[in-house]
Amino acid sequence: MSSISPEKPSIDVALVRRLIAAQFPRWAELPVKPVRFGGWDNRTFHLGDGMTVRLPSAASYALQVEKEQHWLPRLAPLLPLPIPVPVAMGRPGEGYPWHWSIYQWREGETAIHAPVADMSAFARTLAEFLTALQGVGADGGPPPGQHNFFRGGSLAVYDHETRWALGRLDGKIDVAQARAVWERALATAWSGAPVWFHGDVAPGNLLVEDGRLSAIIDFGTSGVGDPACDLSIAWTMFEGESREAFRAALPLDEGTWARGRGWTLWKALIVAAEMPGTDPLEVERSRRIIDEVLADHERHG
Repeated sequence: MSSISPEKPSIDVALVRRLIAAQFPRWAELPVKPVRFGGWDNRTFHLGDGMTVRLPSAASYALQVEKEQHWLPRLAPLLPLPIPVPVAMGRPGEGYPWHWSIYQWREGETAIHAPVADMSAFARTLAEFLTALQGVGADGGPPPGQHNFFRGGSLAVYDHETRWALGRLDGKIDVAQARAVWERALATAWSGAPVWFHGDVAPGNLLVEDGRLSAIIDFGTSGVGDPACDLSIAWTMFEGESREAFRAALPLDEGTWARGRGWTLWKALIVAAEMPGTDPLEVERSRRIIDEVLADHERHG
């Protein structure tokens, strides 16, 4: 047994090969290689030509494995675009302390690396997917909690971090306007029954083929509750006509859009405030997102 720390295990090809050989010997002869863009929350590897192995990189992400294994097959037939297809679930072993997953490999590049032919059409297709997801029966679905860092719950969970970041950024951004956006978001609440949300609608989780949105991946932070967190893509990827197309195609009220701005602002603020280890390029990108959110608040209130 390895002495790997359960807080930050070393995840590499050798570990994946050992896990496959021990738990799924029928696939032991298949080649294993890292996926080119494997993510941070999970490490992803090709298993042969048709599967991927996905291992949580820390304990905080391990809670998501069994949730995805249970719910993705139930959600998939009800959605207009493909989502990940679980093949098997691995268990702790070989010095690795958590459950892990094998999925079908899905073709396509993420929207970070692939060109989009028509951004407004892309935005409408995504909005249609999210509308369908919100329409799936939510009974028994996972409520906000540790498994998804309380996405879908009250924004008050992030209030302390937001105010800390605003203090750090005084003189660098329009703090008064940012505070107004945050206060407006806190003053609203989801009044309907809980609905399904993805939890991390970001370019890295949107697959593109032939310039069009082809699949949605990584449901690790999904759950049922307030769908406002799924609106952040409006300011992180879309702009101008595509943002308005996305907004028009989603039947959500002004309060939900206000919380969407608040959610997006929180994420951008804590990065822009340069928490330890923050990438300088991400700081610059977050400053731009803050500007977009503030301008949108001016327009829509």
